[in-house]
Amino acid sequence: MTVRKGVTLEAARKLLLGFPGVEEGPCYGTPGFRMRGKFLARLKEDGETLVVKCGFDERDFRMRADPAVFFLTDHYRGYPTVLVRLPKVRLPDLREVIEVAWRLRAPKRVVAAWERGRGGDGG
Repeated sequence: MTVRKGVTLEAARKLLLGFPGVEEGPCYGTPGFRMRGKFLARLKEDGETLVVKCGFDERDFRMRADPAVFFLTDHYRGYPTVLVRLPKVRLPDLREVIEVAWRLRAPKRVVAAWERGRGGDGG
């Protein structure tokens, strides 16, 4: 069994705000993150679960790959979001799902500039 260290809210915040154009603001009374005003992620009221709008395909992939970390509740079933248990997620996995979410919201020119700045590796 793999030991997981988890991710703090501060680490998740730093990760989210590291993507160009992401802004933080309140969302249903908890920290929320948007890309050009469009919902990207938010902390749930339990303080340990991050809601990430990453698309249905990414959501389903993540839930199949690691259901102890990525999950849904009935409320989110019809939405292209995944719930992430911060105390159980590995930072690289969280980074990947957030990048997918960000790419869905960011303008193509912003993504292209970001990729150029990273050496064009796209990941």
